[in-house]
Amino acid sequence: MTLLGTGAPAGLPRPDCPCAVCATARGPLARAATALLVDGALLLDLTPGAALAAARAGHSLVGVRQVLLTHPHDGPALDVPAGLPPAGRVPDGRVLTLISGHRVRAVPMDTPGTGYEVASPDGERLLYLPPGGAPAGLTDGAAPYDMVLADVVARPDAIARLRATGGIGATTDVIAVHLDHEVPGGGELERRLAAAGARAVPDGTTLIVGEYHAVPDVPRRTLVTGGARSGKSVEAERRLETFPGVLYVATGGGRGGDTEWADRVALHRERRPNSWRTEETCELVPLLSGDGPPLLLDCLSLWLTDAMDRVGAWDDERWRQGGERELRKRVGELVTAVRTTGRTVVAVTNEVGSGVVPATASGRRFRDELGRLNAAFAAECEQVVLVVAGQALVLRN
Repeated sequence: MTLLGTGAPAGLPRPDCPCAVCATARGPLARAATALLVDGALLLDLTPGAALAAARAGHSLVGVRQVLLTHPHDGPALDVPAGLPPAGRVPDGRVLTLISGHRVRAVPMDTPGTGYEVASPDGERLLYLPPGGAPAGLTDGAAPYDMVLADVVARPDAIARLRATGGIGATTDVIAVHLDHEVPGGGELERRLAAAGARAVPDGTTLIVGEYHAVPDVPRRTLVTGGARSGKSVEAERRLETFPGVLYVATGGGRGGDTEWADRVALHRERRPNSWRTEETCELVPLLSGDGPPLLLDCLSLWLTDAMDRVGAWDDERWRQGGERELRKRVGELVTAVRTTGRTVVAVTNEVGSGVVPATASGRRFRDELGRLNAAFAAECEQVVLVVAGQALVLRN
């Protein structure tokens, strides 16, 4: 299977777009609209310059027996290269068998468009989804595909749905296509896709469906740190948005009468996928010790605030007479639980030690203890990320 293009329908860079991503999408970072040439016999999506793109990749369209479209094409009609059959679409749920022996099943989408499941004569299976689309009406127990090509960046929930129903398994090669200017190319794109267990390839790449390829490792334990409004919570949520049934653990709880806090909580809830569950608790050790779906802990600084409340750490006398010892024990139990957990965990915390030194002893105590907690927690994580001005800097990978 050769990807004649891997970009959004308008391509990357978009014509006349002044954004920073489009300005730097040159050379190998440029992407034509996504189109797939399968075994030289099937063309999925007809895009401008398909014949030239195939030639650059060392292929010809002479042997193509079927051209199928996945999404409505805006703009003027495309010129069909000489010798190609007219482009068509398979009705949802129907199966088309090609003379080459390939079987194509049309998969219903939750947006206008059609996905295609393609099975080779030897039984390898790939699933190709249209831009901005996710499968509709999936049922549990599906056999995993060998390869899935989807709009991972714009529709991470499509990957989550396929994982939940078995369509994506541990060895499924997930390829991001329809790439647009939402994410900078290069290292940043690779990092975001790796967090979803996916990868991107340049235009013209030929892949063997069913051939073993190392699936990007998703870090099992990740700590995301940063300052206020740096984008750290958004970064943490992105890391789990392609996984179903995530348990979002909110350590802040509610604050009666505080409307500004209520607005913050509501904003966080609106961002989360509908398939996620939320639990408001600071009892993190039992959650880390048990089995279950991935955990998103937001955040450690509020957990520490609760822990210091419980041991009376804000009072100097109580701190000296046992509060410090009790807090060390609580932090130690949490760190041990992170070390031994079998669950996928993404935790959020704050960096508070880079600014003005607090004027009170209790403020300095909190700053120091949070720094110690962050360092101990980070030591148990495979990946540590610092978010500054919305940009994620990987400190440990």
